[in-house]
Amino acid sequence: MASEDYRGDIRLSQEILDRLTEAYRRLRNTFRYLLGNLYDFDPLKDAISYQDLLELDRWALHQLQELTEKVIGSYQRFEYHSIYQAVYNFCVLTLSSFYLDILKDRLYTTPFNSKERRSAQTALNEILECLVRLVAPIIPFTADEVWEYTHNKEKSISIHTDLFIPAREELKDSALIERWEVILNVRKEITKALELARNDKIIGHSLDAAVSLALPHNLLQGVQDYRDELRSICIISAIEIVDEGKIEGGYKSQEYPGLVIKVMPSPFSKCERCWIHDSTVGHDKDHPTLCKRCVQAIKLSTKNA
Repeated sequence: MASEDYRGDIRLSQEILDRLTEAYRRLRNTFRYLLGNLYDFDPLKDAISYQDLLELDRWALHQLQELTEKVIGSYQRFEYHSIYQAVYNFCVLTLSSFYLDILKDRLYTTPFNSKERRSAQTALNEILECLVRLVAPIIPFTADEVWEYTHNKEKSISIHTDLFIPAREELKDSALIERWEVILNVRKEITKALELARNDKIIGHSLDAAVSLALPHNLLQGVQDYRDELRSICIISAIEIVDEGKIEGGYKSQEYPGLVIKVMPSPFSKCERCWIHDSTVGHDKDHPTLCKRCVQAIKLSTKNA
């Protein structure tokens, strides 16, 4: 019922039911991802202060505040269909298709107590605590089930005796969002180029790719500041930024004249732990199938075990 505007006629068909079943499955899988990656996270001991979070995690928390404002406002106006749509778009587009996809590398391959991993978990915990409250009135049984597994030691016996977490202005950063808008636009174009390369059998998975990127002047400065993060943001093995006009062939963006992307298969071996193709794979005789980063992560985790 929450997916439909009750002020008009409620439509019902098998196709609509199938679509809603798939939508519910996606929401449930989002909660499974959040809970699964917080299994070793104690908010009282492991949480990182907002100022020390990685930028991508602060970006996600800003998006969460905007969702919270929208959803609470919709509850006050009894616009339940707007709540359903906002939550669905947040879980599928903001989280699953972008943020959570990028986080996998940090969550699965960095040392378990590293700042990178704890930063991600801090953001995920904030998202979980807020999101489960926001959906409790429209999917009450699922919210209660999720609530049982949250790590909040001061939580009430039921989600339905708790209150919404209001949007927090201190977790919003308009300047950061503006900077990341440039990165997101470039990522969309790189994704298009990767898809074309996949169709042409140049690569299989995106991590098989090494990308050369030529940028017009209006995009160059905004992207240069994130040169080191671009590889993980685009989920590829390597990326280099070259001068405009230095790439022959490749994908030419229609939306951003001067933006040219060339996708090539990485010449390096694939690390069997993180799947990134890296020049350091095989350098450690004790771990001949791993890259340097993964070797260091394993040694550090073993030392701290």
